[in-house]
Amino acid sequence: MMLNRRHIRVKVMQTMYAFKGSESDDFSKDQKFLLFSIDNMYNLYLLLLSLLIEVQKRAESDLQKKQKKHLATKEDKDPNRKFVNNQLLKFLKDNDQLKGKLEAHNITNWDLDSEYVDIIFKNIIASDLYKNYMNTRVSDFKEDKDFIVDVFKEIIAPNDKLYDYMEDKNLTWLDDLPTVNTTILKLLRKVKENASEGYFSPKLYKDIDDKQFAIDLFRKTLLNQTAIKTEITQKTKNWDSERIAKVDYVLLQMAICELSNFPSIPVKVTINEYLEISKEYSTPKSSIFINGILDKLVKEYEASGELNKVGRGLM
Repeated sequence: MMLNRRHIRVKVMQTMYAFKGSESDDFSKDQKFLLFSIDNMYNLYLLLLSLLIEVQKRAESDLQKKQKKHLATKEDKDPNRKFVNNQLLKFLKDNDQLKGKLEAHNITNWDLDSEYVDIIFKNIIASDLYKNYMNTRVSDFKEDKDFIVDVFKEIIAPNDKLYDYMEDKNLTWLDDLPTVNTTILKLLRKVKENASEGYFSPKLYKDIDDKQFAIDLFRKTLLNQTAIKTEITQKTKNWDSERIAKVDYVLLQMAICELSNFPSIPVKVTINEYLEISKEYSTPKSSIFINGILDKLVKEYEASGELNKVGRGLM
């Protein structure tokens, strides 16, 4: 699976951040957007995997063109086919389950935007990675796999033009890119020669509970906005509310909602998750601010018996 609970919290945060209404409004549109932006992550995953397949096809047609040249050299007539025959690329290209997913999600970008396939192909060909790989004519699965892992990590993932392309195509993709790149790298590193057809078609959510968690966290935070805001105001009397970063405010709302409405999630887990997200998405001092407020709240809840956590070891 691709998504963990932290990614889900980040997605809810982004949707909450963009939400303009109040708790009495109909927010089914926003909930749809939340689920759509999570689903859209899978399209980005498929898009990047299909780029590897297109690069292999591009290499193949390149060789064919050279062989047909009027003045073909010896190297043109008998080229080193190591890259074109890369076993991992062939596994991706011939994988029917992956083909089915690409069709179902309508991933045809590279047909129209083939210049990006060219850019990546040329970058690969010009790299030392490629020169070293092509020093010999034969390879085993491990060498083929290691080469593709390096190509993805050093050439595809950091490519600026590709990054701009993603940004143009879909704004939420930029936030998804680190997660998707990590998922692809993990799969490429761990793939075995006898991998199943479904290996490169992981599930987006671990289980149905995770999808429900996304919906519940979003809805419950919005539905309890007034009460949660009162809690925050009481705990931030010395703070000018205008000065509290909007991201911090959203994260606090979600954390308080989670502490109060999700009995099976341990307090420690909730607090750690929101501190980590604030370190990544907000100001350097945010995590200290958020930690201070949540700490005070938890002590109060404990004292008044309001922390209804179930199961053992949930503090």
